[in-house]
Amino acid sequence: MEKLNSFLATEIWQGKTVGDYLSLEFLASFFGSILAAITILIVGWIVAAWLGRRVTNISKRSRHLDDTLFNFLGSIVRYVLLGFTFLIVLNTFGVRTTSVVAAVGAAGLAIGLALQGTLSNVAAGVMLILFRPLKIGDFVQIADKMGTVKDVTLNFTELADVSNAQVIIPNSEVWGNVITNYSIYPTRRAEWTFGVGYGVNLKQAEDVIRDTIMADERSKSDPAPFIQVNNLNASSVDFLVRVWCDGAVYFQYQADMKRKVKEALDDAGVNIPFPTRTIIQAAE
Repeated sequence: MEKLNSFLATEIWQGKTVGDYLSLEFLASFFGSILAAITILIVGWIVAAWLGRRVTNISKRSRHLDDTLFNFLGSIVRYVLLGFTFLIVLNTFGVRTTSVVAAVGAAGLAIGLALQGTLSNVAAGVMLILFRPLKIGDFVQIADKMGTVKDVTLNFTELADVSNAQVIIPNSEVWGNVITNYSIYPTRRAEWTFGVGYGVNLKQAEDVIRDTIMADERSKSDPAPFIQVNNLNASSVDFLVRVWCDGAVYFQYQADMKRKVKEALDDAGVNIPFPTRTIIQAAE
């Protein structure tokens, strides 16, 4: 009992006894600090979310601004403000924030060494967002994956493929692979190979192909179309055809022209050869 009384009478923190901690003044100060901390957290959270949205919405004001970049900047602003809010709350309780920052730095280093793969995705995500080889809405091919970019985060890139299935690709694989962006330029050059028979009038076949393709409003006359005999195969003479069109209609345009040219050659009586096989049955 004497040891307990001795302990209760001892100053255990900054010259205060246990009795001091139970005083109204101390309780008022303690609960006041808690109330102030809660208020700071709420205000900091609201301000961080508001400023994050403001930065993100900057890209909505002009089509020349990239949504991907401003989404990233909005997230950075939000988390930085939340970090400052946390430090202010700790300072309210008398905690030395320099020690906390040092401890967080040491923990971050340890976590970074343990999560090198994840951090490589984050580093690649930063490179993708800063250099912007692709952005939201672009139609791209990454390695063997093709689709429309739906989102670019610090960890992964999300595509919607041609069947509208979600494709998630880690950013390290995106940055480390060849990226083909079909949306970056406004126009593209479509290319076909049409084969005709050796007995066909080549000038007639060339005119039919040219007139059919250039009659389509999607075909551009500048740059001039390229239509030339490109190859002499075993059973056909091949025309190589290259015509420019808008990038947005490229795939449908390319498919439509194959059918239109085939039908036009049939109507003009131009023979389109196909492989044949002759089977000779030996006499018994």
